[in-house]
Amino acid sequence: MTTLHPTDRFPAPPNTAAPAADEPFLRRVRKGRPDDPRWARPAFLALLLAIALAYLWNLSASGYANSFYSAAVQAGSQSWKAFFFGSLDAANAITVDKPPATLWPMALSVRIFGLSSWAILAPQVLMGVATAGVLYAAVRRRFGAAAGLITMAVFALTPVAALMFRFNNPDALLALLMTVTVYCVLRALENGRTKWLVWAGVAVGLAFLSKTLQAFLILPPLAVLYAVCAPTTVRKRLGQLGLAALAMVVAGGWWVAIVELWPASSRPYIGGSQNNSFLELTFGYNGLGRISGDETGSVGGGGGDGQSGGQWGETGIGRMFNSEIGSQISWLLPAALILLLAGIWITWKAKRTDTARAAFLAWGGSLLMTAVVFSFMAGIFHQYYTVALAPYIAALVGMGVTVLWEERAKWAASGVLGATVAVTALWSYVLLGRTPDYLPWLRWAVLIGGLAGAAGLLLAGRAGRRLAFAAVGIGFVASLAGPTAYTLSTLNTGHQGSIVTAGPSGASTMGGGGRGGPGGGGGMQPPGQNSQQNQNGQSSQANQQGGAMGRPPTGGQGGFPGGGRQAQGQGNQQNGMPGGGTGGMAEGGMPGGGGMGGLLNGSSVGSQAKKLLEKNADAYTWAAAAIGSQNAASYQLATGDPVMAIGGFNGSDPSPTLAQFKQYVEDGRIHYFISSGTGGMGGDSGTSSKISSWVADTFEKVTAGSSTFYDLTRPKS
Repeated sequence: MTTLHPTDRFPAPPNTAAPAADEPFLRRVRKGRPDDPRWARPAFLALLLAIALAYLWNLSASGYANSFYSAAVQAGSQSWKAFFFGSLDAANAITVDKPPATLWPMALSVRIFGLSSWAILAPQVLMGVATAGVLYAAVRRRFGAAAGLITMAVFALTPVAALMFRFNNPDALLALLMTVTVYCVLRALENGRTKWLVWAGVAVGLAFLSKTLQAFLILPPLAVLYAVCAPTTVRKRLGQLGLAALAMVVAGGWWVAIVELWPASSRPYIGGSQNNSFLELTFGYNGLGRISGDETGSVGGGGGDGQSGGQWGETGIGRMFNSEIGSQISWLLPAALILLLAGIWITWKAKRTDTARAAFLAWGGSLLMTAVVFSFMAGIFHQYYTVALAPYIAALVGMGVTVLWEERAKWAASGVLGATVAVTALWSYVLLGRTPDYLPWLRWAVLIGGLAGAAGLLLAGRAGRRLAFAAVGIGFVASLAGPTAYTLSTLNTGHQGSIVTAGPSGASTMGGGGRGGPGGGGGMQPPGQNSQQNQNGQSSQANQQGGAMGRPPTGGQGGFPGGGRQAQGQGNQQNGMPGGGTGGMAEGGMPGGGGMGGLLNGSSVGSQAKKLLEKNADAYTWAAAAIGSQNAASYQLATGDPVMAIGGFNGSDPSPTLAQFKQYVEDGRIHYFISSGTGGMGGDSGTSSKISSWVADTFEKVTAGSSTFYDLTRPKS
């Protein structure tokens, strides 16, 4: 039998493969490309629909999800100025600590449909569906429809993807744009056309406006790949890369230039910065500080020596596989690495411009670069960041499995394919063993099925067609059973707060914390939804999470510096919030509250407190002010009126100053001061603590239900 060269089985996509331009659009959508098998397009559309329906399932159980971003979305739906800057409140006191691009689709949705959980989170679901579609398009062009469908399934069944494409953090848009970037680079590598490389630069620029410098992680491997492998002259390659860089700067820099040139006195303070500069935020708190752990104004860094564990988990080469991260992303990470090596080995002797090898290098380089940075960054790091790896892993699995299957007649190829399934089953067995009470039978079924499928795949090239496909089916089910179970658990559970994880309770733990602690209610629920229970009667994940990964350092007597005496993780009995909540009063009646309640999770706002703040709210610029963005966000979402976040997210930003706050009060622009919050990271000398002390010494207390406020229009006699 004549054996084709491996890359001959996957010829470069011909320019004539596209449907005729004069063919009706709906027919083109339904039929797909002429070179696809007849079943390909229906299967693609069906899988895309299944992903959309699965991700929309139980969506409102998360309420407002991360109240911090939901409040900014609400503000953007009320004020175009807040929309542009990404302000936390419609009165534009301070912005969120990220660029605003990820807020814009959600804010537009809320403007159209009104404020609700669905209006906020549905755009994130659509980004997940779009990411799956782009992955299919990228992989199908070179490796066929089957490879594209496998890629889509692996991506959608990654637990952290099911989490973050149903949540309102910036990571969803970032992952989509990173996937688009790789797709555009691969299109450029097919024929050396400049426009695709320019579009890749535009995608990176927009990704920068989602999560700043993280967008640049994949630039080095992609730029080197194009410079070496593009089918054109060296001079033209370098010129094209220069144009792509220019497009990136324009797409991401226009907003930065406007913000930096805008008079600071007439725009909101840049949240997360210490000198009201977006550039300082970009290269400090959100940039190099994340790598080194030196983040001014943050809640603490990690263990930079690669050995000791810091506040954000242990760093080192095994970070993606440890007990905090492994269950989120690593189910198929070993398989992806094996298949990356196999793909490069199979295509090793291909010509320089071979697009099959380029695809492995593009997705593999993006995976390795991002994973290495994540593994060793000593600053703030959360488990959900790893959603950035999900598209790369899925593409490598889809491409690698397809290439090895085509080469299964060779012992080496069938052996690697069988070994990949065996390693995946063994690793799934380990991961499932970390939650021994969750479906205890599943780990054994996965192990046995995976080893059986691996043995069958070893003989796939010499067995009959029926036996070969049976081995494929068993291996496929065994490899995806673990992440599928965790994904279904994620879809069936509400998630709220700043630190969320996928999978069942206990799937992601750090030290002695885990998710079993009595942690707080994480975020706000829209009107009509119970903040402690989702619509299906299941507790939201935020109520299970307690001491999830990344507890900030404590100060004083069990809370943040300058805070109260409540220990972290000890919930307030009134509302289930750790160290604060709606009451949030430290001993002695001083505002502050300690622990995690005001920093990482919002407050549960009672009806009496809501009624108090809403009374005459239109007469004030801000209905109230609170220490920390999460506390302010909770009251703002409950009332619909602007609430000033003193000190930004951590309560440590020097905005407003005490003098500015006094002037606001004197001018009658703020009605109440909410006496819950973190107390600020600056201790007794921080701006937020100075404001708290001045308010407590100057104004009368007002109680509404279990909540305590200071009426800034009623000085003490």
